[in-house]
Amino acid sequence: MLFEDLNIIEPILKAVKEEGYTEPTLIQEKAIPVILDRNDVLGSAQTGTGKTAAFAIPILQHLYNDRLQNHGQRKIKALIITPTRELAIQIADSFSTYGRFTGIRNTVIYGGVKQASQTSSIRNGIDILVATPGRLLDLMDQGYVRLNDIEYFVLDEADRMLDMGFIHDIRKIIAKLPTKRQSLFFSATMPGSIVELSRKILHNPQKIEATPTLTTAETVQQYLYYTNKSTKKDLLNHILGDKQISQVLLFSKTKHGADKITKHLKSENIRAAAIHGDKGQNQRQKVLQQFKDGEIRVLVATDIAARGIDIDKLKYVINYDIPNISETYVHRIGRAGRAGEQGISISICEPEENGFVKDIEKLINQKIELVHKNPFPQTEKPMTNSEKADWEKEKLKRKKEFFASRNQKSIHTKSFSFSMAKG
Repeated sequence: MLFEDLNIIEPILKAVKEEGYTEPTLIQEKAIPVILDRNDVLGSAQTGTGKTAAFAIPILQHLYNDRLQNHGQRKIKALIITPTRELAIQIADSFSTYGRFTGIRNTVIYGGVKQASQTSSIRNGIDILVATPGRLLDLMDQGYVRLNDIEYFVLDEADRMLDMGFIHDIRKIIAKLPTKRQSLFFSATMPGSIVELSRKILHNPQKIEATPTLTTAETVQQYLYYTNKSTKKDLLNHILGDKQISQVLLFSKTKHGADKITKHLKSENIRAAAIHGDKGQNQRQKVLQQFKDGEIRVLVATDIAARGIDIDKLKYVINYDIPNISETYVHRIGRAGRAGEQGISISICEPEENGFVKDIEKLINQKIELVHKNPFPQTEKPMTNSEKADWEKEKLKRKKEFFASRNQKSIHTKSFSFSMAKG
């Protein structure tokens, strides 16, 4: 099937062709006709399947045809809600790309930056608003955004929304939307909480599934190294000794861990940078652009920050920390092998993560290929439950001692200051 077969109008088709696309992905092939028929959609699609274009193209077409019939002042007619700043920017870019010959205007709003340029764009008149929940509610409270005229509503990455604690914000936003609207709901996974939320948003939705929800991309080769916690960094150095790995997205489970890994890589003269929630928005965008331009070889990211990263032809993903949620592994490796390209996933497993690997293999119903030529093999065994309990007690004890010592020091300092003041 070609894009011409999807009944797409010429201005959008021209933009699609200029981007070099001729054949739609599976989610695009399934979703575009359904959305053009103005049906609500409950869509299940993994990262890298072309989901954004699947809803952006038909929404642009609706708005283009609507404007031909109804001239006048621009009002916000389409609202797209997404969890992260990076993903919001990516979606807005897609609307700009596919809509550049339509005259349809969009803007994107997100937190972490000053609002002046965002509110200015809204005042100048837009048709499409892409937003993260917090900034949207903030600008609604200030009176900059009204949702009375919304006709097309998209909730994207719904499962991640719930993971990040946005459920209450989403409910507040939905309560302000007109009852009569077309709603599109996309989520990579469909747990019970997501299905329940979708029932409150959608009306007789068409269900669209681009790939089985919890399968890994067929285009990604998966490899596994077993090592010790103390030799993880040495093994990482060994892996990155392969100069063919010129660009890699590396996952850390924590923000602190991402910074530590980045510091280590830099000490080894490897161009690296971290991206996570504690970094400023401008800094995150700068680092992301440097990675895309090839100035940074290793981008170290946490799962939430990486959800909005869209790198064409990214081949390598490294799991420095094995995720304890198996579905997260699927999303991570989905950053490589996008749109039919070949990808390679490399996982580094320490003893305490062995069980996570078994859970992942059970979920994806396949064994991850073990790398036997490993200069830093796993020689230690995972802690027993008893050892884990003892370790947790010891950590808690050390934590209490640390805070007690710090409080005592603080009291002593205040006492000394008071004595000096009296003297």
